[in-house]
Amino acid sequence: MAIPAWPPVPRPETAVARTLLLGWVFAQVAGATGTTDTVAAYNLTWKSTNFKTILEWQPKPINHVYTVQISTKSGDWKNKCFHITDTECDLTDEIVKDVNQTYLARVLSYPAGNVGSAGSAGEPLFVNSPEFTPYLDTNLGQPTIKSFEQVRTKLNVTVQDARTLVRINDTFLSLRDIFGKDLIYTLYYWRASSTGKKTAKTNTNAFSIDVDKGENYCFNVQAVIPSRKANQKSVESTIECTSREKVDFREMFFIIGAVVFVVIILVIILAVSLHKCRKARVGQGWKENSPLNVA
Repeated sequence: MAIPAWPPVPRPETAVARTLLLGWVFAQVAGATGTTDTVAAYNLTWKSTNFKTILEWQPKPINHVYTVQISTKSGDWKNKCFHITDTECDLTDEIVKDVNQTYLARVLSYPAGNVGSAGSAGEPLFVNSPEFTPYLDTNLGQPTIKSFEQVRTKLNVTVQDARTLVRINDTFLSLRDIFGKDLIYTLYYWRASSTGKKTAKTNTNAFSIDVDKGENYCFNVQAVIPSRKANQKSVESTIECTSREKVDFREMFFIIGAVVFVVIILVIILAVSLHKCRKARVGQGWKENSPLNVA
């Protein structure tokens, strides 16, 4: 009967050497591809208000750095924010060149200290951002009330247009310059003694609304672009309130001024009249006391 042949059992020294060799090979492959240290970015997000635009992402780098590239749909990639350890990149100077263009950005990951290394496919790891069209996607900043005045039954409010970093011929444009009649302002106003709000809208920067005389009013404004599908409204401005005492003081000032003016006119008239009366009396007395001429 034949004795079965068992496979040869490797000696312990050979097994250890083989294990070490395989470990070294894997380490070299991993180091060459950068998979141990390089991590692809994720959660790429556009943060933009009044066209001030920053791209943000995660994670915070540990053993790698980032480079950001931006491009229009039909353009070439342009490098921005080279080999940084931050997780944000300001792209305002690129997008303000044409706020109606659609932009795409991407974040490339490189091993720290060896930015020339490529990924497993011969290129650095990268992730694309969502598309971004500034005219449609930038958030509207909080508006500012420039001035206001309540005169009897009229409340006049003027809104200050925010300046942007969009330029034409070295002049910075306002939101109104860019959006034109697409931009409207909504005024929310109410009696200071009440909570019921009323609204008024304008595609200019000025409101003139009817209110009750003698009542104090509070109000704020909001910028709106109705033609948008998203990001239509800004946050509301801070609340301002009129002061009835302030209005009464102005009215009293004009009343007192008018009274003083009338009194001054009467005094002048009275002084002129008295002067004429005195002059007339002096003339009459001179005639009475003058001697008669004898022929």
